[in-house]
Amino acid sequence: MMNSKYLIKKNLFLIKFFIILVIILIFKNLLAMLSIAGGVLDSLVTKQIIITSISFLIIFIFSIININFIFTNSYYIYFFILLTLLITNFMGYKAMGAKRWINLGFINIQPSEFMKIGIILALAKFFHNCHVNDIKKNRYLIFPIALVLLPSTIILKQPNLGTSIIIILTAITIFFISGVKIRLFVYLFISSIISLPVIWRFLHNYQKTRILTFLNPQTDTLGAGYNIIQSIISIGSGGTFGKGFLKGSQNQLDFLPENHTDFIFGSIAEEGGFIVCLTLLCVYILLILTLYLLALQCYSQFYRIYVLGFASLIFFHVLINIGMISGLLPVVGVPLPILSYGGSNYLTMMIGVGLTINIFFNKHQILVKGT
Repeated sequence: MMNSKYLIKKNLFLIKFFIILVIILIFKNLLAMLSIAGGVLDSLVTKQIIITSISFLIIFIFSIININFIFTNSYYIYFFILLTLLITNFMGYKAMGAKRWINLGFINIQPSEFMKIGIILALAKFFHNCHVNDIKKNRYLIFPIALVLLPSTIILKQPNLGTSIIIILTAITIFFISGVKIRLFVYLFISSIISLPVIWRFLHNYQKTRILTFLNPQTDTLGAGYNIIQSIISIGSGGTFGKGFLKGSQNQLDFLPENHTDFIFGSIAEEGGFIVCLTLLCVYILLILTLYLLALQCYSQFYRIYVLGFASLIFFHVLINIGMISGLLPVVGVPLPILSYGGSNYLTMMIGVGLTINIFFNKHQILVKGT
């Protein structure tokens, strides 16, 4: 009796800890928005407060929705998002040279962001229904590979290289944890290296410029290299303890572009310093480890793959974003999960959080294959 009570308390601690970590990131997001706005409740902060309120509702809805419904309709969810991607390419709202959004009048949504969850659900269902011996046969992998390549190609044409990379890397992780032969990954790596000249040819000029600027930012200090240089200055000027709230010159004087979205970590580093940055990285690491522990407790393969897929989604966002703003990776436009200014990516993460909570309370449920 005592053991069962201990296990219940231990399990509840896991989900409570997960929720606390998410709330810490949400709170830091609002604080960062307030700092970027100069300490006043301008439109940026007001919109973020509204989006945050909506996000709590989204978490609640997806945490109580019938998880069997999500499992049964995973392919339908995926193909619906794929349809919205196609609509975006033909009728989407164009901004900053990219056609990524659907204008609903009161809000612009970016279907490519929701595909990040859609691809995890679709692959989770496929590998849940697939026999372990079939996974090792190449012909059974044609369908899941197609599931990945279809949206990735469409998103790449928008153009949106960052989201395509995230989807592909997350999918590769799911293939790996599902038991696909290592040989396939070796072939994939070799093929990628061989096809680099072809990929380079089809990149847009601004994407080529970003890569060349990454190799040497000083070649265009006032143009393509400006963002990276200002970001590195922001990170370095923060020192150990930072300049303090509302005291970051790079942030307050708008030297750092996109300081509320892709480069938000730079503004946080300037005002919070190394200590705050290290704390946030620890929050992300603990968040991913918590998801890993939850995956170990799940009885159904669908649940395990979804949770690990969501963990990898967060991991690659953090890895690419921080690598990007510190000059270790090319700038590809990847936001920091939950910390960057709200929008489709922010709401996508909240859907992921809601589904994770839902799975926690249903983790001992065994799903029937083929449904």
